[in-house]
Amino acid sequence: MAAVLERIHRANRPSFPSLSPKQARIAYLMGAEILDLPRAPLPRVENRAIPGPGGDIAIRLYAPVTREEAAASDPRGLPVLLYFHGGGFVIGNLETHDSLCRQLALRTGCAVIAVDYRLAPDHPFPAAVDDCWAALAWLAKAAPELGLDRERIAVGGDSAGGTLAAVTALHARDIRDQLGVPLAMQLLITPGATAHADTDSHRRFAKGHLLDAETIAWFFNQYIPVERREDWRFAPLRAEDHEGLAPACLILAEADPLIDEGIAYADLLRANGNAVRLELFRGVTHDFIKMGRSIPEASLALDACADALREAFGLPAPTASASTPSAPSTSSGESA
Repeated sequence: MAAVLERIHRANRPSFPSLSPKQARIAYLMGAEILDLPRAPLPRVENRAIPGPGGDIAIRLYAPVTREEAAASDPRGLPVLLYFHGGGFVIGNLETHDSLCRQLALRTGCAVIAVDYRLAPDHPFPAAVDDCWAALAWLAKAAPELGLDRERIAVGGDSAGGTLAAVTALHARDIRDQLGVPLAMQLLITPGATAHADTDSHRRFAKGHLLDAETIAWFFNQYIPVERREDWRFAPLRAEDHEGLAPACLILAEADPLIDEGIAYADLLRANGNAVRLELFRGVTHDFIKMGRSIPEASLALDACADALREAFGLPAPTASASTPSAPSTSSGESA
């Protein structure tokens, strides 16, 4: 991890706060897959658009088998993970997290639907939340038409996407009768959960650990004014009721400003009677799960995600032929 941080430092790229939001999105897109695993080929990858509160929302569906193979294996269709990408609510898109979504589909055996929700500052809080909630409502109705099992839907995301997944799980609990089905799981990868970035880990890792305090402040200031940050849709720790939620799997990094709030949220969920699986990866920083070319913990974290999802969906462990290579590739890779 130290070597990766040194390479990033030597690259001397401009910080996100020194750029405009548009420039930051381009910079993130250009660098998003340098450390990530090569895009795994999948037999089913579909780009679609779904209705949203601010217009159509682009989504991308990934599946490790064809629709015909899935139907032959299980008439109910594939279980599905609705995935929200990270990027501080300001950057990131379907391309920046394409490799990660492919890995989740491949290792789990489920479908993954990535959501290209609206970004700040063009669309400030709560636009991203509204889009994610709309995507879940759409999926609960449209799943059978896509060959997916509406009885087995999970939500997940990394970083800001983990925050969105947490608040979507809270919302799903509140509208369970309207959805018609409970969520199978919430997968929270290095999520944000507090209102003001004021935990001790924000001070311990304020600089030099990839996600700096200056960058967090820039993200937050683009997305939401200070006076609105107590809203639970931004800070799920502030929600009044955490009972009756979908089982949670949290993937946390030790050297991450967000680790304290991740642990606090796991503790709060568990204290309110929810099933919680907490996976803490030592010696790595925020966003480590997207560094599979260089960090072996990335592959271990992906396997932990897949194991938790398979358990929630009632899926068997993958066969050797369906598993991913044990060692990350060091070649440049080609996009599939």
